[in-house]
Amino acid sequence: MANREVLREFQARLAERLQAARGAGASVSSWLAVESAGNFYLLPLGHSGEIFPWVSIQAVPYTQRWFLGVANLRGGLVGIVDLAGLMGFAPHRTEQSLADASLLSFNAALEVNAALLVDRLTGLRGTDAFVSSEPPAENSPAFFGNTYIDSNGARWQELNLQILAQHPVFLNISA
Repeated sequence: MANREVLREFQARLAERLQAARGAGASVSSWLAVESAGNFYLLPLGHSGEIFPWVSIQAVPYTQRWFLGVANLRGGLVGIVDLAGLMGFAPHRTEQSLADASLLSFNAALEVNAALLVDRLTGLRGTDAFVSSEPPAENSPAFFGNTYIDSNGARWQELNLQILAQHPVFLNISA
């Protein structure tokens, strides 16, 4: 229960910061920053939906390892995708790590009933939070955007959730 309250507080702070930035005429953040298996990702706010705490998931047999199953989120049946697994990492998941994880649903406008499992939400980011950027590598997936580097040298991979939601790798959950 405490985990749900922390998420609600986080969402309220995000909404307040966005509203304050709009009111002050400041540049508004473009991304929700998340961490998954030690990797950093930037998810466009316009593609991101609601944030949920970890919930019980019903496994679905004969699916990819990164497709964790389905869950009831606000009365809707939603497919749960482990972002780290989808990106080719195989993190060791424990009950404790899952209890601290969050589920980020896709924006309803993308018309996909899915949510991404992320290890940690790290807040909002705009281009002003980074010192440089690089275009995606030639062999990277179509849903990869630029890679942004912050002042600490951390690399943040931008993911286009609209393209991801239509990508054959994402759509083909059967093993």
